[in-house]
Amino acid sequence: MKTSVFLTSIILAILLNKTAFAANNSGDAAPKHIPGVFVGFTNFDGESEFSYGIEYEYKFSKMWGAGFVYEKTDDAHHGAGVDVVLAAVYSHPWKELRLGIGLGKETVGSYDEDDGHGHIHHHKSHKEDIIRASISYDFHVGEFGVAPTLALDFIGSERATIFGVAVVKAF
Repeated sequence: MKTSVFLTSIILAILLNKTAFAANNSGDAAPKHIPGVFVGFTNFDGESEFSYGIEYEYKFSKMWGAGFVYEKTDDAHHGAGVDVVLAAVYSHPWKELRLGIGLGKETVGSYDEDDGHGHIHHHKSHKEDIIRASISYDFHVGEFGVAPTLALDFIGSERATIFGVAVVKAF
């Protein structure tokens, strides 16, 4: 939890301070750095759990960007919690629409489970490969963007659906 609070504090400081990165002196007025904070829900196996995280995108051009996502779902997977870390490539094909594809790891925490017959089974923490496809649209509210987001995570033969909103500040 301390790590999550620390990472959230860092991203909020970046959002509130445009000078955290070097200014774009190329004469291109379009922002290059797009950090954000995400809140929403992850639906897996018919259960929805609260999720939160941070994201960052660097735009190479008006059409293309790349970045990372860190997302946490504390109560997922029998309360063990799930962390997702991935790198992504983004396309901006029309206005403020953003399509993304990412690769990374999902880490599931360890937990104990009662089989209903008095036997306790311990499940160790483990990591799995993850592929994420996402779509969002950025609505501008003053200097901030509010981006409703939908993502599909593919973990082996299983799928999770993530939906929520990201608040971003481009500079």
